[in-house]
Amino acid sequence: MRFNWLSEYLAKLDTRVIQDWRHQLAEQLQKATPQAIYCRIKTTSAEALEHILIACAVYLIVCLGLYKLTFWLTSPTTRSVRDRNRNRDGLGQGDGCTLKQFLQSGLRLRSVHLPKSGQMGRVLFVTAHPDDECMFFGPLIYSLTQRDGCQVYILCLSNGNYEQLAQLRREELWRACMKLGIPEENIVLVNATNLPDDPNVEWRPDAVASLILHTVESLDIQAIFTFDRDGVSSHPNHCAVYYAAASLCLANLLPKDCKFYTLDTINVVRKYLSIFDLLCTCLMSTHWSILSWQEAGIVRKAMLEHQSQMKWFRWLYIYTSRYMFINSMRQINLSDVELEMQIHDN
Repeated sequence: MRFNWLSEYLAKLDTRVIQDWRHQLAEQLQKATPQAIYCRIKTTSAEALEHILIACAVYLIVCLGLYKLTFWLTSPTTRSVRDRNRNRDGLGQGDGCTLKQFLQSGLRLRSVHLPKSGQMGRVLFVTAHPDDECMFFGPLIYSLTQRDGCQVYILCLSNGNYEQLAQLRREELWRACMKLGIPEENIVLVNATNLPDDPNVEWRPDAVASLILHTVESLDIQAIFTFDRDGVSSHPNHCAVYYAAASLCLANLLPKDCKFYTLDTINVVRKYLSIFDLLCTCLMSTHWSILSWQEAGIVRKAMLEHQSQMKWFRWLYIYTSRYMFINSMRQINLSDVELEMQIHDN
């Protein structure tokens, strides 16, 4: 055939390549002594660790910068104050805007990113135990109590009698809520034998749902905030509260103007990043509330009112947990509930 010479040439070429490859492999095997392998692994590991440390340092610096920038942009400088200053200084409307105004309009960073005030005039937080309001919902509760025209209510579904301290924990709840800005008359504490503070007892969703619905209707609530289906800490009582509220949404029993929001459950790494979870929150969440260090101090003081619960790990929690500085929420609609109920059934 006319192409026999080509076939012979390719065969010789393949043989030559294979021989070269075998020769290189033999050289590499000769060099692959245990000491050489250890040195290679050590060098590679050191480089990888260095890159990881640099990436972590950059992430922490970015989070700190965003944290400072967020509160600088949301400082109480209103349009009316700026207008008065302009009139006093004789400045007209045609003057250029400041860097702060430019960043406010461009970046739209906010320490509180929640629905409009008109949709959240009367807000109900549904919790499972005394101290949940501080440990998990503290930033959001404090932010809402500082909002003009917003009434915040607490529905606590158990009296915290797991260690036979019901009366003490009731008094602690009242004092903590006062620290957060919730008046005494806005606190509803349920003392029901079928809803004990016990992770080994399964709460009936219909019993919890009836309590929530009665409270919503009697107080004319416009927004409900509670746990999501993972309950932040996976506590069965927390999860039961979500499924009870979700069943009301699924059965279309909630008032039409009442919105349903859940607190995001995050993984354990993010949970203990403190303010350094800011970047992930702003990128991954639709609604959030972020407190400054001074504002978070008020939430910590409220948590300290629950002295019966202040074990050594709680001290670590109040200074390192992201839930003491940041809350992120999402609104739940009917399609979300149907999907999550299907996941739960499976």
